[in-house]
Amino acid sequence: MTSSPNPAFDVKMLRTTVLEMAYAGSTVHIGCAFSIIELLAVLYRNYLRYPGNNPHASDRDYLVLSKGHGVMAQYACMRELGWLPDEAFTGYFSDGSNLTGLSDSRIPGLEVTSGSLGHGFSVGVGLAMGAKLSGTGQRTFALVGDGELNEGPIWEGALFAAHNKLKNFMVIVDENGFQAMGRTDEVLGLGSIQAKFESFGFETMTVDGHDERAIDEAIVQLSSSTSNAPKALVARTVKGKGVPFMEGDNIWHYTRLNSETYEKALAAVAGGVQ
Repeated sequence: MTSSPNPAFDVKMLRTTVLEMAYAGSTVHIGCAFSIIELLAVLYRNYLRYPGNNPHASDRDYLVLSKGHGVMAQYACMRELGWLPDEAFTGYFSDGSNLTGLSDSRIPGLEVTSGSLGHGFSVGVGLAMGAKLSGTGQRTFALVGDGELNEGPIWEGALFAAHNKLKNFMVIVDENGFQAMGRTDEVLGLGSIQAKFESFGFETMTVDGHDERAIDEAIVQLSSSTSNAPKALVARTVKGKGVPFMEGDNIWHYTRLNSETYEKALAAVAGGVQ
């Protein structure tokens, strides 16, 4: 279990933080951050271990955000952990800000520099392999996008993970149905993601990626399995989840908030309008 000083990770609060960051920095990638909020909330609340609440702890678990453009959602969780000060959010993307729009390993708590899609998965596999060889019991969770599965290194890493029986490795797929330039199935059809990972030797489940209880139960079931196979959790999500005018509208991959849409989005999140 996490040693978070604030174990709630309330999804409304996390989405509000993302909106505050995006508006303060006049930046993009809101929709793809919103689709992974519940996934990150469950991981940080119940599974990621940071002894002493230290992101540098040598025996920590690893969270690899391979879809690095969703990093605002992870920043929001790191704020709850107390790893980032409030001024990092109000000054997001301003002169002197250390936080960027992609995952950057120079920030404590971010394990990889990602954004060039496909490689974070294999980095996570390497971390899991190292932990297995060292016998540390550390776990690695790699969060990838469904569009990212178009990249060949994903499947090279999957072969390696299955061959080496990395049961301490779990990939979580954010299946929101979109990538930057359109619907995932229209850009390059994936078919059944669960069937693909199963064919690569992963123990796999599919879950509603916005149902925190279902996510939690699925991770418990996969983690407690006696199989030595690596694990895959396919999370069916909605891009832009939590703000009705953003949901399922891929324009919010690259659209910036103005004062009107910012206030409207804040109101939707606060009211829990789905």
